[in-house]
Amino acid sequence: MPSASSLHDLLRPLPAAFPPSAQHRHCTLPRFRHAFEAHPQIMAINVRTPLDWLSVFKTTRERFDWITPLVMLALCTISIFFIYSAQLERLGTDWQKQILFIVVGAGLYTAISLVDYRFWMTIVHWIYLAALVPLILVKIVPGIGGAAAVKWGADRWIDLGPISFQPSETAKIAVLLMTASILTRARVGTITASLGTLGKLALAAGIPIFLVMLQPDLKSAIVIPPMVFSMLYVSKLSLRFFAAAFGAFVLIVGVVAFDSVSYVRYMENNGYEFLRDKGKYEQTSIIPLHDYQRNRILTFVDPAIIDPKGTKDAYNLNQSLISVGSGGLTGKGWTQGMQARLGYLPPGVSHNDFIFPVIAEEIGFLGSLTLIGLFGLLLFNSIRIASLARDRLGVLIAIGVTLLFAVHIFVNIAMCIGLMPITGIPLPFISYGGTFLLSCCLLQGLVQSVYRFRKDRS
Repeated sequence: MPSASSLHDLLRPLPAAFPPSAQHRHCTLPRFRHAFEAHPQIMAINVRTPLDWLSVFKTTRERFDWITPLVMLALCTISIFFIYSAQLERLGTDWQKQILFIVVGAGLYTAISLVDYRFWMTIVHWIYLAALVPLILVKIVPGIGGAAAVKWGADRWIDLGPISFQPSETAKIAVLLMTASILTRARVGTITASLGTLGKLALAAGIPIFLVMLQPDLKSAIVIPPMVFSMLYVSKLSLRFFAAAFGAFVLIVGVVAFDSVSYVRYMENNGYEFLRDKGKYEQTSIIPLHDYQRNRILTFVDPAIIDPKGTKDAYNLNQSLISVGSGGLTGKGWTQGMQARLGYLPPGVSHNDFIFPVIAEEIGFLGSLTLIGLFGLLLFNSIRIASLARDRLGVLIAIGVTLLFAVHIFVNIAMCIGLMPITGIPLPFISYGGTFLLSCCLLQGLVQSVYRFRKDRS
């Protein structure tokens, strides 16, 4: 358990994050002079007038990676067309909102890419604390989630009138930056030498994960650990740590499997129905899972137990598989998919979490392969940018973003074709959703910044 001093170290103001330039070396404040001496790779921003903060936006760099924004544009265009198609029968207008989100996201991507990525280390502690506040608010302020919270039975949103904000998305960004900050400054090597660092990371990632789990929002919580582990791996932490982590993962899977078996026995012995009597077993179990989550796991393992007729918990998966399979090699044509148009693929999910089956049915295997190829190009290019980075911070940010996207892409497509339990993880740049799309644009903006400013470090 990290100590109070660890929490203090985690949240203390970090030194600024740019190489010192000539105009800043005259600074006579002991605090900044000490920062320069202790961290020669960083510099402070002189803010003498209210508009001096605009100096963080640097448009004079000739370097700009065009691969990522072009791939993003292609994916966003696909998103608009197939959100329209998924909602065509009921004349939905979410595709119009998606266009607005894309425009705002493009502006956010551009703005973030113009800021040297090392700048964020100067305010990372404030970013982290700001991300925790909405996670706490959704649990302590009644009704803050509005209609979305009532509809889905979870405190995952903050209602802002015409739109809703999902705090878990900003939590991912905050954990990414805080993890990069800690690993950039810390010594990483053997497990013994890295215990202090691992304790800080456990605290930095554990608090948001715990708050997200309380909502409950398991899908958002499970994408954070792979991101953190990937950043630890490129920091050259001892492989023994990952072996131990894999052992812990196997243990957790075993515990969940045992809990699932106990759940089935409990429900059958007491004459309960899995769908009608959800919540009965979770009151007696010490495993922090909800019964609807257990039902999803069992639906993946053996649908006949939970939904033998395939009309309830297994319904979405069955219809998704029909959509993907019926698309054939080239698909039925845009707007010609029957599963979404006739409502077999539920209208509430066909344009967001289950938009991949809509695409697969209408443009077929070849079209789906093209979409996956675009995602592969996006991930490969991010890895390429990480390999070009001149400092550890740039590598960590690019790799962290890459793994975060990789988990989203893999889990979403895998759940749509029955390779993983249904979790509700959206597909980057494709699924409908404002907060998620903006967070994707922001994260890719950070990677672009790593590319643009990498030669500022020799």
